[in-house]
Amino acid sequence: MFDDDLDEETPLSPYPATGEREDETGLRPKNLTEFVGQARVREQLELVLGGAMRRGSPPDHVLLSGPPGLGKTSLAMIIAAELGAALRITSGPALERAGDLAAMLSNLAEGDVLFIDEIHRIARPAEEMLYLAMEDFRVDVVVGKGPGATSIPLDIAPFTLVGATTRSGSLTGPLRDRFGFTAHMEFYVPGELERILTRSATILGVDLRPDGAVEIAGRSRGTPRIANRLLRRVRDYAEVRADGAVTRDIAMAALQVYDVDELGLDRLDRAVLGALVRSFGGGPVGVSTLAVAVGEEPTTVEEVCEPYLVRAGMLARTPRGRVATVSAWRHLGLEPPAQAPGEVG
Repeated sequence: MFDDDLDEETPLSPYPATGEREDETGLRPKNLTEFVGQARVREQLELVLGGAMRRGSPPDHVLLSGPPGLGKTSLAMIIAAELGAALRITSGPALERAGDLAAMLSNLAEGDVLFIDEIHRIARPAEEMLYLAMEDFRVDVVVGKGPGATSIPLDIAPFTLVGATTRSGSLTGPLRDRFGFTAHMEFYVPGELERILTRSATILGVDLRPDGAVEIAGRSRGTPRIANRLLRRVRDYAEVRADGAVTRDIAMAALQVYDVDELGLDRLDRAVLGALVRSFGGGPVGVSTLAVAVGEEPTTVEEVCEPYLVRAGMLARTPRGRVATVSAWRHLGLEPPAQAPGEVG
């Protein structure tokens, strides 16, 4: 299953749902000043881009890593906008052959920004062609097959590659080393999400009250994409069942309808914890067995549920399998056994 295939029923999946990319486009910040959060990354990018513009040359290639939904695509668009350059967008899985990449690179104009999302999934032949393009702005196109094959060097215009990955550890060393600037995106704190929600509400024309923003931000798993998605769902509830204003009480009522609890856990999260605790005594249990118990694909459990459950301190990954912590037992209203990991008392 590909990352983009993780289009879940849950409103708390960090991956974009079908048709959601269009909704996100209007909410994306247009420049670094509008971009909320990631203060260290923003400062570093300002220096990288500012220095390149002073020199009149393309900046170093940029690698953005971090969990989905934190703004990697938005930053790629901002980089192009700050440079006043055209942005070409593709993804790693779309570059199956070296010829696919060669065609794209040969159409770049000088100074263009090429954005490759999920760059760790690029095919090996295309990756090897990318090495030369990143270093020397040249590609070798092979014409013919067998002993009669000929390699034709093709110069390409100087460009800036922006790569995004949710799994930086999956990148090969040679590819990673060719990026001059690497930034890791961190999860957002509630205060930053409140600012993002306030900005999004203004764009969407939603009457979002401060206490409503606090409530939504606290359940958004530190992820702007999830915060904006919950805002749209709460807006629907407020317009249909209330006067349109999103207050704390309205947000709480709306998110209860969508099965999002006060800690940001949804139906699937609670099903995973419930199966782990009630069916397997708190674990350890393998992720495949756990996925069967909740009727989901192992990839969905591993990539949608587990990262937040681990970060929230409710699930532990051990060499023998997944284990429910003391916090998980108590969140489900159950008394944890003595062997459960985590704080007791």
